[in-house]
Amino acid sequence: MIAPPRLVLASASPRRRELLEGAGFAVEVRPAAVDETPLPGEAAADYVLRLARAKARAVEASGLVLGADTVVVVDGDLLGKPADDAEAGAMLARLAGREHQVLTGVCLRDPARGREAAQVETTRVWFAPLSPQEIADYVASGEPRDKAGAYAIQGRAARFIPRIEGSYANVVGLPIATVWELWREIVG
Repeated sequence: MIAPPRLVLASASPRRRELLEGAGFAVEVRPAAVDETPLPGEAAADYVLRLARAKARAVEASGLVLGADTVVVVDGDLLGKPADDAEAGAMLARLAGREHQVLTGVCLRDPARGREAAQVETTRVWFAPLSPQEIADYVASGEPRDKAGAYAIQGRAARFIPRIEGSYANVVGLPIATVWELWREIVG
């Protein structure tokens, strides 16, 4: 039997780890601490790519290192993880009845060979209209905490999302097909 591809995940996200393991990767978790403050005027794609690269470069490892960062974009504004329940409710109110984009920057680095490959994956997501009570109930569930854009498509929020265009795994937190593409580019 062939050994699974191994990598070091520069993220504490349990969703990213689950997605990678589900796709057959052997994963070691070593979260990277980087400043996630957007630069003035920085475009969303540049932002997530910069952070993915910074995370991958911040972790010292003998094997391949994967850095990633996800953000939700609506009206050109970046929605990261809500600071509290009030901010989560405000984010959901902005997304309700509208389309938005989920962008994930992915960087795979091979420090031993000095190689690096990176890419941004974009998925379009449509939210159904939501009543104030639906938003309040969802926020009260606790699920929006620690989620970019204050929702989890793989959880209770699935009922609010009638359509997506692009990678479902990207909306969960990591575009696995993109990771594999970068893996093939780096490993050969």
